[in-house]
Amino acid sequence: MLLIHTKVGPSQIHGSGLFAVDPILRGAPIWRFQAGFDQTFRPYEFASLPTSARDHTRWYCFVSGETGDVILSGDHACFLNHSYNPNTGTYPGATGPVATVALRDIEVGEELTCNYWAYDADTPWKLGLIPPDSRLGQRW
Repeated sequence: MLLIHTKVGPSQIHGSGLFAVDPILRGAPIWRFQAGFDQTFRPYEFASLPTSARDHTRWYCFVSGETGDVILSGDHACFLNHSYNPNTGTYPGATGPVATVALRDIEVGEELTCNYWAYDADTPWKLGLIPPDSRLGQRW
């Protein structure tokens, strides 16, 4: 669940992106998992979904590298684009449940970014480094 006011708009990184509506100070919470709003699918639950639901979910989810669970945000957090120098993320050594924070001050209108490699087992596929049928995070 996003904890800040954002808007979706055209991104210079990729397609649509998520942008700050208000200034965000370094360390401010950005996102946290909220049960009942955000969804977790165990690999066997995800596999039982209809194909169209799996295809939609895979596009907007992230896959836990630790558990293989598919995590789907209930809001526009799915529009966070990847950056090797992100302005959101977690601090080294953070343990679950983890909240994403601003890693530096973020200006109004600035695109919010994260480092997919830090949490998403499907990063090679999402960044186009491997073909879609070679999804590393796929465990079903």
